[in-house]
Parts: sequence; C-alpha cells; structure tokens
Amino acid sequence: MQSLLSVYPESERDAWILARRGPRNTVDPLRPYQFFVEDERTASGQIVPTAAVFLTNRECPWRCLMCDLWRNTLTESTAPGAIPAQIDYALAHLPFARQIKLYNSGSFFDPRAIPPEDFHAIAERVAAFERVIVECHPALVGDACLEFKKLLRGRLEIAMGLETAHPEILARLNKRMSLEMFHSAAKFLHEHDIDLRIFILVKPPFMNEDEALTWAERSLLFAFECGATVTTLIPTRGGNGAMEALAEAGEFSPPKLRRLELAVERGIAMSRGRVFADLWDVATRTGCTKCSDARIARLRAMNLSQSIPEAIACDACE
Repeated sequence: MQSLLSVYPESERDAWILARRGPRNTVDPLRPYQFFVEDERTASGQIVPTAAVFLTNRECPWRCLMCDLWRNTLTESTAPGAIPAQIDYALAHLPFARQIKLYNSGSFFDPRAIPPEDFHAIAERVAAFERVIVECHPALVGDACLEFKKLLRGRLEIAMGLETAHPEILARLNKRMSLEMFHSAAKFLHEHDIDLRIFILVKPPFMNEDEALTWAERSLLFAFECGATVTTLIPTRGGNGAMEALAEAGEFSPPKLRRLELAVERGIAMSRGRVFADLWDVATRTGCTKCSDARIARLRAMNLSQSIPEAIACDACE
C-alpha cells in the first residue's frame, strides 16, 4: 500500500485534487440545477414544508478534498440577474413552503458566485418565507451577511461546513480553515442574531470505522458549543476522483449506514439542538440490501421526531 504522502501530498493539493476530477455536468446559468420541497422539523417542534433550491453559479474558490458539488457549477462569474431568475423559475414550479434553502455549491457571500447587487432582488423573491437558509465558508462570514439580513423579512440562518472537529484531519481536507476560525465565525453570527446550521461528515477520509463514531460525537459537541441550532450529519461519499484515489490507497471508505444511525442517535440524546441525517442518495452509498430501506425509514423518522425509535436488527450487516 502506498504511503499517505505519495498518494496525497502536503503541498500543491489544489492541483492534485483538480487533476483527478471528471467532467462537469451541463448546466443552464438561468436555471437552478435542482429544486424540491421537503419536510423539516423546526426548533419549536413543528414539521414545515421547506423549499430547497440548488443555485447554479461560479464554482467555490476552495478545493475541498471531499467535494463533488463543482459538477454543477459554472467556470465564470455569475452574471447579475441570473440568481433572481433562477429563484423565480424554482418558485414557479414548487408547491407552498414556509422556509427556503438557497444552496449554491459554495458560499452565498462569495461575490463571484452570488453578485451582491442582486441581494435586493433575492430578498424580494423570498419575502414570503419565514426563514431563509444560505451556506457560507467561515472565511466569508462578515459584513455581507449583515447587509443581506437587513433586507429580509424572515429570519436568516447560515449553514457552515465544520466537517470534523479532528484538527489534523480537518487540515487535510484542504478547506483552508481551522477550528479557531470556525468558532470565530460562529461567534460573529451569534452576536448579530443570525442562526447557525452546521454540517458534519460522518467518517471523513483518513478516519477508520472505529474512530468515526467518536469523532462524529466530538464534532457534534463542538458544533453545539459554537451555538448551532441545527446539525446535519452527512455520510462521506466518493465520486469526485480524489476520494477514489484515497480509497485505492486504503485511506477512505464510506461509513456503514448503522454508523450514521448511531451518530444521529448520540446527537439527539445530547438534547442540545436538532440533529438531522442527510439522506440524499444514501441507499446507494451506505446501504445493506437486507435492511437499508428500514434503516433509512428509521433515520427519516428521527429527523422529524428528534426521538430514537427501536433499533433495527440485521444479521447481514451487524
């Protein structure tokens, strides 16, 4: 087996990651690449319809090791007016919702992805929603967040990817972020009355199966200490080229579905905020053919109830 440094170098990691990419998908700069309405539990315990609009825009300037979101991005800066047009298109085709997620495969406050001159037009289009959720890298949390917040009628929530509280593995993810930077950005949001949602990877690369649950729990604790009202646990997936190279070297394998379940259970048991499992395409990534349907249904129930149902026994995968 190759050494870690020969597989994944300490320097020029951007180039290493880019060299292993496949082709981008063809996207329309005036259309979101995906949109739907899903149910989500609120802090008050209500289950409310939530629109999720995945905007098409310029690729994120960071080259995170595990990211595959670049597949649906543009290679040039987003043109003014394109994002409001995309929101118009999505809302014209979606049923009623009370909250909206404007996710953009990067940072909402990256001016080359979401032109700041469109903030007013965006705010007008989401004026009917009680809560507006956008995502941002901690390095871009600042005055632009406050400018956008002032324009909204609903409450602003910003989602940030912590990924892991394991400091050495976080550094290897090429996210160009430390735990201290993350905590500082979270503090800024708290001081300005902006809610915080945090994404956490279950079993990121360079972590074995036995460590995965321990570090998921530690990452949840760190997230709640940062003031998160929501944490979403994401089973780390391959599919971007770089992760396949690490898998061949024995440095990555996706978590088992039961590991994701246990992480969600421990998070809910903390009773410090809502803990959701990201179930996008989860059956194809972490499933057991015998019990995956039942486990996914159980995770869905935990997402909505924030309680822990009876465990599922499976002699095939346990």
